[in-house]
Amino acid sequence: MKLSLSLRITYLVAAALALTLTFGAAAPVGAETLACPDPATAVQVGVCPAEEELRYTFTAYCADDARMYGKDKETCASFEDYRKLKNIALWESADGVFQAYISCDLPANTLKTLKPASIALSRQGKLTRLACVYPEDVVFTYRTKATCAVRGDGQCAGNPANCEARCD
Repeated sequence: MKLSLSLRITYLVAAALALTLTFGAAAPVGAETLACPDPATAVQVGVCPAEEELRYTFTAYCADDARMYGKDKETCASFEDYRKLKNIALWESADGVFQAYISCDLPANTLKTLKPASIALSRQGKLTRLACVYPEDVVFTYRTKATCAVRGDGQCAGNPANCEARCD
């Protein structure tokens, strides 16, 4: 029995709709649970600036005619203050979802032992910012347009499940 082209298309559309209704309703589209990443598996993706580069940019940014930091007393008070702020590199969680700017002075062995202290949500315009805070001023951040909610009180020490967020 031969079916007309329009009848075959109708059957295909009906089959696709049935599959969508059957399998597509199992979970909300894009819903996910995010846990604070393990710094032991984080990967450095940016390079640390060389000492010469830091000295050069300190002179340029903090000179008398500087436009960016010239009037910022905390950043330009000394080269050590400037170096502390700018001697950083970009790191990512193993899955590439979270990013952090981490001090190049922090030993890799110390980073690998850090455990999350807290998790917090904030809004930046249309973006939701999920921040996982660790000791040593390390903060891994995830940004999304989804709506997120932190589980529990956001304090990780007592219950690791509190270091998770659900984003829809």
